Amino acid sequence: MAVVNFVKPTIGQSPKLQGRTPRRGSGMVRSSLQGAVVGNRTEWLTSCAVLSSKVAALAPHSTNSHLALAVASGKAYPGSDAIPCDQFEVAFQAVENWIADRAVLPVENSLGGSIHRNYDLLLRHRLHIVGEVQLPVHHCLLALPGVRKEDITRVISHPQALAQCEHTLTRMAGLNAAREAFDDTAGAAEYVAANGLRDTAAIASSRAAELYGMEVLADGIQDDSGNVTRFVMLAREPIVPRMDRPFKTSIVFAHDKEGTSVLFKVLSAFAFRDISLTKIESRPHRPIRLVDDADSGTAPKQFEYMFYVDFQASLADPRVQNALAEVQEFTSFLRVLGSYPMDMTPMAAGVASSDSSSAYSSS
Repeated sequence: MAVVNFVKPTIGQSPKLQGRTPRRGSGMVRSSLQGAVVGNRTEWLTSCAVLSSKVAALAPHSTNSHLALAVASGKAYPGSDAIPCDQFEVAFQAVENWIADRAVLPVENSLGGSIHRNYDLLLRHRLHIVGEVQLPVHHCLLALPGVRKEDITRVISHPQALAQCEHTLTRMAGLNAAREAFDDTAGAAEYVAANGLRDTAAIASSRAAELYGMEVLADGIQDDSGNVTRFVMLAREPIVPRMDRPFKTSIVFAHDKEGTSVLFKVLSAFAFRDISLTKIESRPHRPIRLVDDADSGTAPKQFEYMFYVDFQASLADPRVQNALAEVQEFTSFLRVLGSYPMDMTPMAAGVASSDSSSAYSSS
């Protein structure tokens, strides 16, 4: 299976798709991609519904994005095939260019917080959130066979994984190692194995240890056993919001007025209608090139702050319609990122075991 790697086109040109050089042990092949053909792509089979679909996720297969895809496939996309992508933005582009039908991407972690990069990408691309998956995170300390903790001088992994294991690593007996950031967790394990680094350990999953012939020096090293990562599923078109099951809606808004009164008015629009907020987060002023429906295209805009809000209600709910109409009066920018079924899976049930889960990964 090829890893999709997009070269960003200039305005007015179609993107060119190129294969990525396979990494040792990755099982990925080089492929020249044109149009909508990716490796041994299976075309859509339709009989009133799509029987097979392509879902883009971060490569390689031992990352949590692929685990989320597996869970999502069992819930919503039976028979789907994964398209591994080497960057998060590539997954967005794969869906936009009809190479994939869906994408599964992490957006926040219960310890590390939001993945701001992916929230920015939601503004830059015209995709919609159509579902969510919450997965427990299980970290392991991996090294080459025969390596002891005392031999390790550095530990590499994604910054979020390093942060989520910080206290455990500090207290771990026999370990006195520097910590260095890497692009993703599984990639860190692959890097250690491919280069035969006997002074370096990686934080990744037990699945990564199996794939790359490494040993688990310490299992379950996350600081919090309740560590959970939330993933969202993205599509070109929004789903039809319903009222017969729990739904969540995600929005982003901005205002260009000083003071806190605007934010108070926006939050009051939800509070007065008994709409429960599950997330609110501000992003500092920075130039963001985003998709603006009013301008029918990308437009450079600058705001004092961007506010991301999730709330427990469907877009089909009249309360939500009225609240958003009121919010629009106080904001300079408002966009619905998606209205989608909530993942009601109890985290205590252990959706992901230590053998199948992996470190929270990003690019």
